[in-house]
Amino acid sequence: MDLRPVYTVMGVLLIFLAGAMVLPAIADAQAGNPDWRVFASTGMITLYSGVGLWLIGGKEGVEFSIRHALIMVTLIWIVLPAVGALPFALGQLDLSFTDAYFEAVSGITTTGSTILTNLDTLPPGILLWRGILQWLGGLGIIVMAISLLPMLEIGGMQMFRVEAFETFGKASPRMQQVSLNITIVFALLTFVLFVALKLAGMNSLDAVVHAMTTIATAGYSNYDDSVGHFDSAVIDALITAGMFLAGIPFVLYVKAFAGNVRSLVIDEQVRLYTKILLFSVLSTALWLWSVQDFAIGQSLRLASFNIVSIMTGTGYVTSDYGNWGGFPVLLVIGLTFLGGCAGSTCCGVKVFRVQIVFKAAAAQVRQMIYPNGMFRPTFNGRPVDAPLVVSVASVLFAFLFGFILLAGALTLTGLDLETSLSGAATAISNVGPALGDIIGPTGNFQPLPDSAKWLLIIGMLLGRLEFLTFLTLINPLFWRK
Repeated sequence: MDLRPVYTVMGVLLIFLAGAMVLPAIADAQAGNPDWRVFASTGMITLYSGVGLWLIGGKEGVEFSIRHALIMVTLIWIVLPAVGALPFALGQLDLSFTDAYFEAVSGITTTGSTILTNLDTLPPGILLWRGILQWLGGLGIIVMAISLLPMLEIGGMQMFRVEAFETFGKASPRMQQVSLNITIVFALLTFVLFVALKLAGMNSLDAVVHAMTTIATAGYSNYDDSVGHFDSAVIDALITAGMFLAGIPFVLYVKAFAGNVRSLVIDEQVRLYTKILLFSVLSTALWLWSVQDFAIGQSLRLASFNIVSIMTGTGYVTSDYGNWGGFPVLLVIGLTFLGGCAGSTCCGVKVFRVQIVFKAAAAQVRQMIYPNGMFRPTFNGRPVDAPLVVSVASVLFAFLFGFILLAGALTLTGLDLETSLSGAATAISNVGPALGDIIGPTGNFQPLPDSAKWLLIIGMLLGRLEFLTFLTLINPLFWRK
C-alpha cells in the first residue's frame, strides 16, 4: 500500500502542532520560566518532522482511499500524543514516558484524566499546553466524526454523510469546506466563552484554558479542585451552558448560522439529548434536596453542573458526586456510557445509537404483532436500513465487550473492583474522573501502577477510535490486496 497520502496529512498535522507550541513558549518566557526553551526546541523538532513527512508524501500523492483513512485515523491518535508528551517529559515536570504519554493521550482524546498534582503551582506554559492539546483534540474529533467516520461507515456514522455535505451546498461537498466551517464555529464559541469567563472574574490564563477545555468537553482545569476552586455560581452557570452547547452536533450550528435555526430544534438526537439531561438534572437535584438535605438552590447548581459534565464527557467537578448516594451514582455510571450527540466533542456510545436501537426494537415488536405489516425505523425523517442497525449494534457490543475486558485486566494489576470498573468505564467513554478514593472526582490517576496506566491509555484510544476502526486494522484481510 502506498502510504504517501497518510504521510502528507500527518505532516500537516505535525506542522500545526509545532505552531501551537509557540503559545506556551511565549507564556513561559513572559513568566520567566525556563521551560520556554523546551517548548521552543520540541516545536522545532516537531516542525522538521512534519515538513519531512509532508515532503515524503509529495504534492502529487496517490488518491486518498478508505484504507488510507483508517490508517490515518489510527495514527493520529497514537502519534500526536507522543509528540504532545515531549514538553511533559523534557520540562521541569520531568515525568516518566508513561506518565507523559498518559497525560497527552488523555488530553488529545479529551478524556481529562490526569496524573499531575499541585496544578495550582505549575508554570503557565504547561497549563496552557494542556488546554491546547484538549482544544485541538476536540476540534479533531468533530472533523473526524463529520468528515471521516461517515466515509468509513463506522457505527452508523454513515447516516450523517449526506447531512454534513448538504450543509454547505451541493456545489461544494468537500471535506475541506466541512472542516473550515466547523473550525470557525468551534473557535467562535470558544472566544465567546472566554470573554464571558473573563467578565465573570477569571484571569486571562484561567479563562482561555477553561474556555478551550469546556468547548472541547475535555475537562483539564488549572486547579486540583477543578472548577470548584472558583466557588462561583456565575462561572458554574457559564461553563454548564458551554458544556451543554458543545454536546450538540456542530453541523447544526453551521446550519443555524446559515439561517436554518429550526434544524437545532427539530433534530431528534438533540431533542432526546436535552430531555435526558433535564430529567437527570432535576431528578438528581430532587434527590440532593430530599435525601441529602441540600438547599434547593445548591441542589440545582450541583446537579446541573456535574450531571452535564458527566454526560458530555467533560469531567469538570464541583463536588464529589461519589458521596451523593445510590441513585446519583447509578445515574452517573449510565450517563458515562451514554455520552452526548454524534458530531460533537462528546464521548460515549452517543445518543443517536441508543435511539436507533430502540427504534429498531420497537419496529420489530410491531412486526411481531402485525406479521403482514411493513415497519421500518426512521431517524430525522430518513429510513434506517438493516445494515445500519447492525453497524450501530456492533459498536454498542464492542463498547460493552471492551469495557468488560479492560475492567478485568485492571483487576489483574491489583486495583480494587470499584476502581477497575469505574476506571474502565471512564477510559473507554473518555470522561475523566471515575469513582472511588483513588481516581474519583477528588482523586488522581498518579498512584496507579504503570501497567494500569497503559491499560487505561489503550482504553482511551479505543474509545476515541470507536473500537471498529482498530479491529479493522488488526484484521489480516485489511492488508491483503
